[in-house]
Amino acid sequence: MFREKYKHMIDQAHPSDELLCDVLKSAHSSDKEKKNIITSSFRKPVIAIIAICICMSLAVPALAATVEPIYQLMYTVSPSIAQFFMPVQKSDEDNGIKMEVVSAYIRNNVADIYITMQDLTGDRIDGTTDLYDSYSINRPFDSSASCQRVGYDEKTKTATFLISITEWGNQKIAGDKITFSVREFISNKKSYEDINIPIDLSLVTTVKGTQKVYSTGGSGKDYEKYMDEGETTALTPSQAIDGFPVDGIELTGIGYIDGKLHIQTAAYDNLDKDNHGYFYLKDVDGNIMKLDYDFHFINQYQQPGRIDYHECVFDIPQEELENYALYGNFVTSSMHTEGNWRVTFPLEQAK
Repeated sequence: MFREKYKHMIDQAHPSDELLCDVLKSAHSSDKEKKNIITSSFRKPVIAIIAICICMSLAVPALAATVEPIYQLMYTVSPSIAQFFMPVQKSDEDNGIKMEVVSAYIRNNVADIYITMQDLTGDRIDGTTDLYDSYSINRPFDSSASCQRVGYDEKTKTATFLISITEWGNQKIAGDKITFSVREFISNKKSYEDINIPIDLSLVTTVKGTQKVYSTGGSGKDYEKYMDEGETTALTPSQAIDGFPVDGIELTGIGYIDGKLHIQTAAYDNLDKDNHGYFYLKDVDGNIMKLDYDFHFINQYQQPGRIDYHECVFDIPQEELENYALYGNFVTSSMHTEGNWRVTFPLEQAK
């Protein structure tokens, strides 16, 4: 509900008083529900919406006369809302993309910062845009940080991201300067959710060819158990199996190794795409069997022709496999944009 209203409010002009009133009333009436929807990295969604509106209004001199009515509307709901966020409005432009630090909210050792990315010349920003771990945050203190997309406005081709920074020493961070930079992002992402993989599992057998690989990461309850100083046994990749319904990912192997089912996929030139996903099994009643563990490996590092492999492993007896069907969830992208965006700004707390 909030994000739908947000899409109409982030235009580079002052939103209507009627719309803002509607959002404020929603915030007031759902105050008791917020605790159920707020996550650790998105702590104040309604405050963020209002703050962005204020900052956008302050950025346009011709609309200065409208600022006071907005504050009056805000104070009818909560006298403190307008005091949470400080306008920053520092920006950098490269490759036809504008990055702007809109506002920041500082409280003790935590900072929430709103960043926007806007495409001024094309259609490289969309509702799926992902900074793809390409951002960096330079700050003069030890801390943890996260960044997530929280909104997109199709009319202005603007994506909004929330950065949350927590200082580890539990010290106040107001007064410090930080530098936020982005070097690339991906977009035009597509999600494949709960899709059936058309493979007759009754035909799956024990494989003859295996290889030792070095795992670059993985998960699952038995991941560490099957790692020997980072090495593990994997399927030897075959030619892509026909009929795999995900563009950008290939199915390169399926079979049993030491009594466990292994399913392998491959993604080419994935440093520019981040195509990924995972498998699970379903029985005739729709009950789901999750993988036991998974791991990743590559054929060569940071070189042309790199292939990223992902292998899912299930602890299921071979004679029971015919009672299941194979399903998966996957995400792919087809657009990669590079640039150099960098903004340095102070972390100031409202007086």
